[in-house]
Amino acid sequence: MKHAQSLTPERLQAFFHPRSIALVGATDSSPWSDTTFQNLKIFGFAGPIYCVNPNYEIIHGEPAFKRLSELPQSVDLAFVMVATNLVYTILQEAAEMDIRNVVILASGFSEMGERGQELEQKLLDFAQEHDMIVLGPNGNGFVNVVSQIIPFGLSIQPPLMKGPVGVVLQSGALASAVIPLAQAHHIGLSFLVSMGNEAMISATDVIDYLIEDEETRVIAVFLETIRHPALFERVARKALAHNKPIVALKVGKSAITAMAAMAHTGALVGNDALNDAVFKQLGIIRVDSLEDLLITSEVLGYSPPLTGRRMGLVASSGGICDIIADNAHKENIQFPDFAPETVRDLQQLLPQFSTVHNPLDVTGYIVIERTLQRQALQVVMKDPGLDFIVYLFDPPRVEPPPLQLAPTMEHFNALGKLIHQSRLPIIVLTKTSIDLPPFGRTISDEAGIHFVGGMEHGMRAVGNALWWYETAQQSTTHPQVKPPAIPPIDLPTLPKGNWSEYTTRAFLQTQGIAVAPGMLATNAEDAVRAAQTYGLPVAMKISASDILHKSDVGGVMLNVASKAEVRQGFHSIMHRVHEYTQSSTIDGILISPMRPAGIELLVGIINDASWGQTLVIGLGGIWTELFNDTSMRMMPVQREDIKIMLSELRGASLLHGGHGGRGQAAVDIEHVADCIFRISQVAMGLEGRLEALEINPLLLHGSNIEVLDALITWL
Repeated sequence: MKHAQSLTPERLQAFFHPRSIALVGATDSSPWSDTTFQNLKIFGFAGPIYCVNPNYEIIHGEPAFKRLSELPQSVDLAFVMVATNLVYTILQEAAEMDIRNVVILASGFSEMGERGQELEQKLLDFAQEHDMIVLGPNGNGFVNVVSQIIPFGLSIQPPLMKGPVGVVLQSGALASAVIPLAQAHHIGLSFLVSMGNEAMISATDVIDYLIEDEETRVIAVFLETIRHPALFERVARKALAHNKPIVALKVGKSAITAMAAMAHTGALVGNDALNDAVFKQLGIIRVDSLEDLLITSEVLGYSPPLTGRRMGLVASSGGICDIIADNAHKENIQFPDFAPETVRDLQQLLPQFSTVHNPLDVTGYIVIERTLQRQALQVVMKDPGLDFIVYLFDPPRVEPPPLQLAPTMEHFNALGKLIHQSRLPIIVLTKTSIDLPPFGRTISDEAGIHFVGGMEHGMRAVGNALWWYETAQQSTTHPQVKPPAIPPIDLPTLPKGNWSEYTTRAFLQTQGIAVAPGMLATNAEDAVRAAQTYGLPVAMKISASDILHKSDVGGVMLNVASKAEVRQGFHSIMHRVHEYTQSSTIDGILISPMRPAGIELLVGIINDASWGQTLVIGLGGIWTELFNDTSMRMMPVQREDIKIMLSELRGASLLHGGHGGRGQAAVDIEHVADCIFRISQVAMGLEGRLEALEINPLLLHGSNIEVLDALITWL
């Protein structure tokens, strides 16, 4: 099924700000209809709402219209709730009335298989032909919080607080969890949309719209699939350039999830490890829960930018300090010692039994002197060695008695003023992630203190925010440079499938990539002569285009040390291989000199269905499957990208020799990056024909780099 071209933010601006709405298929007996109507009314939609249904005179207490053509005026938005088989007819009526914006609630389209895809494509073709745009089908609509325009099919209970977080959901019902969670934590939203099947408006289009929306500071996204990867990449880079963080909950880590998404949206989930790598490359924060999705967005939306990892903590419990310290360690956040003047001032302020250090426990003395923690904050916020402060405090669960109310609010107003005047960002965390109580919301609104819910979620959000600010800064100081175009490599017509190792090695040599020498032997005496040429011992490997894992079929012998062993080895390998496989593509046995032990890398290029050519670097040889220690990047890549990828490996210390490398000499990282960069260029020159190129291992020994084994698969 084809999809529409991307829609401009300007076009969506009009779509999401209708001044008149028709509810087509409205009926008092439908919960969807009643809920949508009530959402519009309760939140004060100022324009006319027309109920359209040929079977009723009165709907939701309003005069009804039999069809769109009977409306007294054309409307900005048609919200369509009719049966699947009637949707196309309604679209035709809307076109006749010059209604250009349509939300389709009905299901039964592409999520239902081939017949549903045909119906959806028919809608799309008609809409494009008549300059209409469609949200859905199989979606619940949208929630424009800023303008209080709520044409949405799930019940939303007021109040709905305006705020900095825009939400894009590739799931209709998930809004019923996201909105209450935001309300419970007093997180303000700017906008929320349920995408449905994305026949026309895609999640990426809405992200693009929110990038340019002045009310939105951060974009929270729930993704089942990425339908237009090239467009998604462009928009993600745009978000980074516009200083708009994207926080994404992308499902698809398991085969079960992939099956569920397929049934639910008719979409493939994709390679999760690659999605993870691409998100990091594009500056997208990936989270694993709805709580982290909203709380990370909350920290980014409400707190000033975090410019460093040196954190000060002010709390009233040693246990809290321990929990925060452990969570900060996971996020690579540092606790520098307080400056001497900070220690001096705190010692004068705090009781003698307190211990003054970072993280700071002001002790339970706050029961006697409740302003003590605030006063400690006033001292710590002047410390020159900190980048930001976390302040642990729970607001009162209930409103205090009338006589205590004024001093209580005076205290919190003073705290709020202190936070807003601070030169350092101050993030206020509550101990747990429970709902903010009503009085806590009053404090938040009147004193301007935003409470972030929970130590674990909160510190994870702080770590995510730090990563994003660092990524954004790096993209500014080292902007992406478009690499030079790689000229296509001229090769004759290629059959689909695999090349043998011998053929692959020969090709790589022609492309300027260092390959260990090798001769192909078709009989035992040829093998002996080759071994004598290189000098014993040698490596012997079967060479056949349809044998990808040579060791699995007994096709490899190493350290073969005599002519007799070479001769016997040739016969043994051939016998074992023929026992395991009926391969008719055996070229012979490849004879290569043995090399001294070194560090072995896997260097692979895969042609992913979503992201295109992707570079994979990892520990190679026997360690590849054992440790699964890899780093990935979408191509094209630069040499600097490759050096970063090497540093991301858990086994990166091996490359630097010494103790980490078990006594091996350090490798020349620049030389390694040059070699891998050249491999990536060769792959790009083969784009469109190359399915996979795998070098395993690429042997690193000091300044020497050689390909010992390689495979190419053609599309």
